[in-house]
Amino acid sequence: MIEKIGQTAGEVWQLLNRNGETTVAKLRTGTKSDAFTVNAAIGWLAREDKVVISKSGNSVKVALK
Repeated sequence: MIEKIGQTAGEVWQLLNRNGETTVAKLRTGTKSDAFTVNAAIGWLAREDKVVISKSGNSVKVALK
């Protein structure tokens, strides 16, 4: 499971690098991963201080630092 989360973290980083700030929902679609794995990958990147997470209403957005 850790390997899958790490791989997804790389995919999330690549998507953010190409597209800029993106919603978590679009990251799920872009990585073709389930919600748990994408959320864990975002947490991984946040722990490494590589992303900024913001919430507006019901929408959560992620961007690279």
